[in-house]
Amino acid sequence: MQIQKNISLKTYNSFSIDVKAAYFVQINHSDEFPALIEWVNQHDLPFIILGGGSNILFSQDYKGLVIQINTKGKQCIKETDSDYFIEVSAGENWHQLVRWTIAQGYAGLENLSLIPGNVGAAPIQNIGAYGVELTDRFDSLKAIKISTGELKHFDKAACQFSYRDSFFKANLDQYLIQSLVLKLPKSPDWRINYEGIKNKMGSQPLSAKLISDAIIKLRQKKLPDPNEIGNVGSFFKNPILSQAQMDLLRQQHASMPSYHYADDQVKTSAAWLIDKCGWKGKSHAQAAVYAKHALVLINKGAATGAEIRQLAEMIQASVHKKFGISLEAEPRIL
Repeated sequence: MQIQKNISLKTYNSFSIDVKAAYFVQINHSDEFPALIEWVNQHDLPFIILGGGSNILFSQDYKGLVIQINTKGKQCIKETDSDYFIEVSAGENWHQLVRWTIAQGYAGLENLSLIPGNVGAAPIQNIGAYGVELTDRFDSLKAIKISTGELKHFDKAACQFSYRDSFFKANLDQYLIQSLVLKLPKSPDWRINYEGIKNKMGSQPLSAKLISDAIIKLRQKKLPDPNEIGNVGSFFKNPILSQAQMDLLRQQHASMPSYHYADDQVKTSAAWLIDKCGWKGKSHAQAAVYAKHALVLINKGAATGAEIRQLAEMIQASVHKKFGISLEAEPRIL
């Protein structure tokens, strides 16, 4: 384990924001965790845990330790009559994991194709797309409590998953996620009713690869490649409203979309709200709203994190003024 000083984070965050970390360390093997925990507890410094850097916005230099987890490993650890159980290290790339499971003949993750970031970040955010969330395929995880070095096991209930939220998001940087166990069904429950998926597949027999390929095409069509345009994908959560709130809003905005979420709650489209406020394609300094998708904020090339944060705040104020809805950012903003 090597602690580095004054390291640029530009290549370690998908917004490509050029800020520096006072201290930086890459953890490539699980046997380095004890030394890392000891170092953190011996130094009175803030720290953050970074995976693929695809869900974070640095608005200034970071004066503490940035920990990047690069541990690798994935395997089927057991199977039952109904499911495969796949254990994956936190440093594995999420999309590469999805494609690996498909190549191995496992189904269940295909709807989560091309989501950026690493496996360790997936339970923090309870990632989801096209009708599937991580919680639908989750069995358990191992995490180290940083203050004590204790390795703890969390089942699904202990993770407290909800929409883009979890126990770990509410307790950021208190636990270091070491690995996940995913539970993938032997009899797939294909989820293809999301708008656009069926149109991409034609009449071919359903398979995990077919659905994954269709979703990759959909995402590539509307979302910019972070390797070419700095972004973190969807910047805002889709708001969850009560049915009564939605009914009132639809009296003034008849075309406002809504999707059943739970009980008396509905989800509406943050992209639609932002678009109706006229933000699609608009810029603030070197930050902008992507012209093809209003939910995506981009770095036009030389944006600072502060400029992107300011643009996000202007959008939030605009949506609240027009609709009375408070948009919540998905990425962590530092």
